[in-house]
Amino acid sequence: MLAALGFCTIGGFLLLTMFKRVSVLVALVLTPVVAAVIGGYGDDLGPMALDGLSQVAPTGIMIAFAVLYFSLMIDAGLFEPLIRAILRVAKNDPLRVTVGTAVLTMCVGLDGDGSSTFLISISALLPVYRRLGMSRLVLAGVVALGAGVMNLIPWGGPTARAAAALKLETSDIITPLLPAFAAGIVWVLFASYAIGRRERARLGGLATPDPEPVAAVGDGPGTPRVAQRAGTALTVFNLLLTLALLTALVLEVMPLPVLFVLAFAVALLVNHPRWDDQQALLERHGNSVVLVTTMIFAAGVFTGILTGTGMIGKMAQAIVEVIPDGLGGHLPALVAVTSMPLSLVFTPDAYYFGILPVLAGTADSFGTDPAEVARAAVLGQMTTGFPLSPLTAATFILLGMSGVQLGEHQRFIFRWAFGTTLVMTAVAMATGAVPL
Repeated sequence: MLAALGFCTIGGFLLLTMFKRVSVLVALVLTPVVAAVIGGYGDDLGPMALDGLSQVAPTGIMIAFAVLYFSLMIDAGLFEPLIRAILRVAKNDPLRVTVGTAVLTMCVGLDGDGSSTFLISISALLPVYRRLGMSRLVLAGVVALGAGVMNLIPWGGPTARAAAALKLETSDIITPLLPAFAAGIVWVLFASYAIGRRERARLGGLATPDPEPVAAVGDGPGTPRVAQRAGTALTVFNLLLTLALLTALVLEVMPLPVLFVLAFAVALLVNHPRWDDQQALLERHGNSVVLVTTMIFAAGVFTGILTGTGMIGKMAQAIVEVIPDGLGGHLPALVAVTSMPLSLVFTPDAYYFGILPVLAGTADSFGTDPAEVARAAVLGQMTTGFPLSPLTAATFILLGMSGVQLGEHQRFIFRWAFGTTLVMTAVAMATGAVPL
């Protein structure tokens, strides 16, 4: 009963959002509430939703101050040299810009955090897309591909979760997957090239950008209007502060929300020492913060109710029970292929800590090494699935800052993302990292 109700909840949510019957925020909140009431959990709705909100609160705080920080930096013109450099290298060619988007995203993605990768990449690149008249769907899709494949690095979320869930060393998971990782990078570059060619054809050849910085660089969250560019000394300070922030993020000097709170406070004081200017900046970008963070907290309600009612656990058991005994020996390959679509149904924590141990135990009974199941899981569940999943908070950073809808984003990039999983899985099988 609970498993069926859970699957109906997920399916209803996906249908409502993909066909634009209601907003994502409304669907995130109301579909689990209705399901919980039907399942007889109406009296426990408050504690379950509150628990979900507490789980995403650090992410929401980090996003709020990160959006404010990078919005301030864009106002100050910090990314203007990067934008001009990309335009010079791309020669105003949408194809080169698209490939450059993939390269820049994968470089930024070395910090291992999808949220910061989206924040930095979209903030830097959306003005370029606006100037060339390129589709924001292309930007969101290519950034999703680049961030997804880089999520496989040892300090990324998927590897850490899989290693913790199965009590493995990260090297047991990642080292055998290095050839597949390289193949995934090549695939992302190929996909961005193909998408860029199509975008070039749509625009009818080369676009002609404005020779000087335009007044507005975007109309979505995180894409504020450009103010007068700061002086050289202030620009150098902003650059050093941003580099220090990124270094601290990678080294995990402090919790991410604390780092962004401190960095924004320092940046605001130095760039806008007058109280009036500080208030004006907060008012100017407050709408961006609200649009992104409300989605994060709505997702917390969604996952809190599904977890609290036990729907996620029952769904995990139901999936395992339908696996025929004859497929037990091929379970790693099955996990690799299905993990990406399942990322649309399960949260990362639910998959790695709820489903993966059950799958690994099942595979172990057939003589399969649990590490092989872990490798298969990371190839799709977060490596290419997380930038499309409505259950991952980072997805809404990507969507909010690029200004695209969840359903449009999923329809546009799903086949390319799933292609990444298939290519990496094929190489992993060929090299023996994942058995057939």
